[in-house]
Amino acid sequence: MTNNSTDKITSHDVRLDNKSIQPEFGSAKLNTGDLTLTANTPSLHKTAPAPAHLPPSMMHSVKHLPHNNERLILFTRHSLRERSNGQGFASYDLPLTPQGRVLAKSWGRWLAESLPYSLDTHSIASPIWRCVDTAKLMQEGAGVSQPIAHEPLLVEPGSLVVDAKLANAVFKEIGALEFINAFLQNSLPSTKPANKGALDLLSVLYQSQPQPGHLSLAVSHDTLLAAFLGVMTQSTGITWDDWPKMMEGMFLWFDDKPFEQATANFIWRGERFEVPTQRLILP
Repeated sequence: MTNNSTDKITSHDVRLDNKSIQPEFGSAKLNTGDLTLTANTPSLHKTAPAPAHLPPSMMHSVKHLPHNNERLILFTRHSLRERSNGQGFASYDLPLTPQGRVLAKSWGRWLAESLPYSLDTHSIASPIWRCVDTAKLMQEGAGVSQPIAHEPLLVEPGSLVVDAKLANAVFKEIGALEFINAFLQNSLPSTKPANKGALDLLSVLYQSQPQPGHLSLAVSHDTLLAAFLGVMTQSTGITWDDWPKMMEGMFLWFDDKPFEQATANFIWRGERFEVPTQRLILP
């Protein structure tokens, strides 16, 4: 969870329905709680087939994207990476697989050819190379080359953790899922309050908005995405069913207001949510 190899938080492999899930910091079942879901979003009708190995939820989500005048962000987990070692830990050193590189490139191409949004804009990524490589390959597939800023808050410590050494010890003891649930319940002394951690991530996304009609990338890790989704949907308990898969993400945009008064709109697994920033700011 930190770039220092002695403090790095990694996690155990989990196997569900004969499929291996290798979380890097968390996993989850989202209970939506008190928030707004909007069903009447204009649907996009596309004929291009989905890239091989892309999580099916992404095709469900693109059908509900807004018209082409929003400042759209794809906050996503990186593409397919190499499996962890025999100890079952997913090190930050693990690179994308050849299949993962093809997926990232083909997904970028699909987005550029199928959506009324241009990827010809800046993006941000966790400094971990598999995240940076995912963003680069998606841009390459889209036929563009734009700056990709290394954003420390898209990897730990930073957006969630305040004491990396203690967080590492607890994480290894209780595992990814229980760690994220404890974070959502504000029961970990090593992390920020849940709303504060999500607010810091939301601020980074707000500041990285592209120009209208463009789609920028924010490439991160499953644990941060799981924790962020848990807070944004007011969940205090999540399960592996909702754990973000590799190359799975949320489409997000804001209304045209200052951050403290803005509303974040996002689509996750085909459902649209609206969350006022004030809900995270208020105690």
